[in-house]
Amino acid sequence: MDINLTLLMQAVIFGLLIWACAKYIWPALMRAVEKRQQQIADGLAAGEEGRHSLANAEKRIAEMMAEAKGRAQEIVAQGEKLKTETIEQSKSLAKTEGDRLLAAAKAEIEQEVYRAKETLRGQVAQLAVAGAEQILKREVDASAHADLLAAIEKQL
Repeated sequence: MDINLTLLMQAVIFGLLIWACAKYIWPALMRAVEKRQQQIADGLAAGEEGRHSLANAEKRIAEMMAEAKGRAQEIVAQGEKLKTETIEQSKSLAKTEGDRLLAAAKAEIEQEVYRAKETLRGQVAQLAVAGAEQILKREVDASAHADLLAAIEKQL
């Protein structure tokens, strides 16, 4: 193998090519690789942060659901309590109204009984006068004997 000028020139050009690549191409290529590595690292960090954020969001959602269920149960309990109170109040009002109506009915019955007694007293007095007329075979004057008829009515 002979070392000649062609081989020497090829070696020099190859060295210049290596130097030019190391001086101009390699740094740009390394910057692109480093930029891409940084993007990948940022993407992985963002993905990890997203996972943590998702886990935190799931925890918050679970807590909010538990709180919402608790509040819903509390609202249902309050509704039941209000329903019970309303029913009891309605029962109380109905009982009061029933007692009032019963008392009014009793008072009306007493008035009717009193009127009936008064009517019966008058009718009995008339029957007594009619019976006395029949017994005495003469007419009894009701206006003349008003005191006597009033005394009879009081006795009845």
